[in-house]
Amino acid sequence: QVQLVESGGGSVQAGGSLRLSCAASMYTYSRYCMAWFRQAPGKEREGVAAITPGGGGTVYAASVKGRFTISRDNTKNTLYLQMNSLKPEDTAMYYCAADPPPCAVVLDRGPYEYWGQGTQVTVSS
Repeated sequence: QVQLVESGGGSVQAGGSLRLSCAASMYTYSRYCMAWFRQAPGKEREGVAAITPGGGGTVYAASVKGRFTISRDNTKNTLYLQMNSLKPEDTAMYYCAADPPPCAVVLDRGPYEYWGQGTQVTVSS
């Protein structure tokens, strides 16, 4: 059974930083594409960033490029999202997601089979 558990969310003022983590339970974690999504109240869930199994390839949504960095530590089965220069519009529930092999590094929800419960990020102006 695959489990994804996010942590690191919280409240921060605009311009601040947060680092999200996602602990994954699967034995073959290093073979999964991983991603971060977010969903604000009343809005669709959107892809924020995704990363290849080995960590060498990443994609970002235009709204976060240059401010957010996705990374992973395959020795710890953990995914990260470093969020800098946060804006009020970044306020949302953040979810990590896993796409089993063979996988694609995309920001569409479709390929991702496993999801965490989410961690709330609130940015005040």
